[in-house]
Amino acid sequence: MSTFSRSWNLVKAAWSVLRDDKELVVFPIVSAIALILVTLAFAVPEFLLYSAGGNEGLGYGLLFLFYLVQYTIITFANSALVGAALIRLRGGNPTLGDGLQIASSRMGTIVGYALIAATVGMILQAFSKRGVLADIVRSVIGTAWNLATYLVVPVLVVENVGPLQAVKRSASLLRRTWGEQIVGGAGMGLVFFLLFLLATVIAGAGVFLGIASDSVALIVGSVVAGVLAYVVLALISSTLGGIYSAAVYRYAAEGETSRQFAPELIRNAFRAGG
Repeated sequence: MSTFSRSWNLVKAAWSVLRDDKELVVFPIVSAIALILVTLAFAVPEFLLYSAGGNEGLGYGLLFLFYLVQYTIITFANSALVGAALIRLRGGNPTLGDGLQIASSRMGTIVGYALIAATVGMILQAFSKRGVLADIVRSVIGTAWNLATYLVVPVLVVENVGPLQAVKRSASLLRRTWGEQIVGGAGMGLVFFLLFLLATVIAGAGVFLGIASDSVALIVGSVVAGVLAYVVLALISSTLGGIYSAAVYRYAAEGETSRQFAPELIRNAFRAGG
């Protein structure tokens, strides 16, 4: 089976869960809205600080606080999504309230993990724009962190451990199973990259035709349609990614699969090559 075929089957498996529980997409929507509001809230003091000549220490303090709030929101929403998805994968029928209750019960650990993630974010920021070598180091650290924390949200949701232990547990699960074959885990990203590309081509063609025919309505309509397609694809991609991480955790930690995800589908998704 080709890499794309495996990736497409993976997307279809996650989609089958979303089809049964369409409300799961609410969590990424709420997260996105909250992140936009937080970004706007922090943009004002950052702008005022910059206008006043800047203060490096205060600037880094604001950046750390921004990272902390940002990661808290993202982790809370993902925890609610994964918690609800796990209920479905185990044969239950989750509600939005179930997901929110699960995430709320882990709030202390979520904030603790957000502190760790914000610190890593500051370290990565310190390497930015400092030359090619620094960019390489930043890329290596960032990639290692992303791999180590791939299953951190399911661990936070299911296991009664602290944030640092959750990171260690996440890394251990991938290393013990098929962490060395993680390259193929970008399969879902590949599918959505192609979908984003298709949306771009269609919207671009509409804009081109609008320019050629001197139709402002077609130009505006194509741009609006393209933006909406991007938003919808981003929300679906985020939701399916959370569902899949729940399935991976269940397989890696509990040795269990569900009717939506066959064992070989999850294993093969982490294998590079055809």
